[in-house]
Amino acid sequence: MARETVTVDLGGRSVDVPKGGLYDRYRMDSDLDIVAADPRVSGVGFFRRLPKTRVDSPIGPTLTPNFYYRIATARLTMTAPSRAIRRRLPEELSPLEVAPGLGLVSVMLFRYDVCDIDFYTEAAVGIAVRPARHGRLGFFDLVTGLKNEHLHSYVLSLPVSSEIAQVRGHNGYGFPKWVTSLDVDIDTERVEARVANDHGETDLTLSAATPRQTAHESGEQVSSLTSYTTIGDAWHATLSQTNVLSAGSASFPRGVDLRLGEGRLSDDVRSLDPHKPIRFEVMTEGQLALHLPVPTSVRNLEVRK
Repeated sequence: MARETVTVDLGGRSVDVPKGGLYDRYRMDSDLDIVAADPRVSGVGFFRRLPKTRVDSPIGPTLTPNFYYRIATARLTMTAPSRAIRRRLPEELSPLEVAPGLGLVSVMLFRYDVCDIDFYTEAAVGIAVRPARHGRLGFFDLVTGLKNEHLHSYVLSLPVSSEIAQVRGHNGYGFPKWVTSLDVDIDTERVEARVANDHGETDLTLSAATPRQTAHESGEQVSSLTSYTTIGDAWHATLSQTNVLSAGSASFPRGVDLRLGEGRLSDDVRSLDPHKPIRFEVMTEGQLALHLPVPTSVRNLEVRK
């Protein structure tokens, strides 16, 4: 049975959201005491230390950051030729290379069970890039990138399952988002996902056993990701902070079944000519603070010559 919805305005766009959901009730200012009472949420201490700020944005006045109180994610990282990666990157960005001529690309899956804009799922094809303001790659950048302490990325495609996530992500953040049928199930046993194309057929699927999970206290392991997008003619950087509560990984994983079909996600993966997977990371429980993008400078093109 379809859930009843209400229509809200986002920067002049009419969007349907679940009636009685967090966005309908709180408009990005969720009552943390109410959220803490949700049995799916382990706690809200991480968010109490992150005050929200009211700002004007392309989607109208809003609060930032966007809080995600219960999430699960999976990331399959593969090596790919730098020449193929550079064909898909804007000239101002450069791939993060693990060896001369060899960069990193990822297929990512997300399940957001409890968040300020209600439940949705998401998938992505992304490229690991050098920090935008740097010239030469430093050893510190490579080590922290590989350890996922602070990744920098450029996203080629980012389909989502809800309209509000698409409008906010595309209009407010500059991400290449569209709405499609997208099933993502992540638990301690398996990861199963299917992304549909515009005709309802299979774009991409991923199936794998979940790596052994390690539990963490809230705040013990917090990683960050900076994603670069253009809004108008200006470069912007979007910061996301992940509070890892239960996660695990496998190096050079076996048994990860990534299948490409027909659609934008699969086309983007093929265009990068990826090699075998080198790492499979799964977080069965975590939390996320997604900040609105801010203008940022990038390296001058002369630096790359």
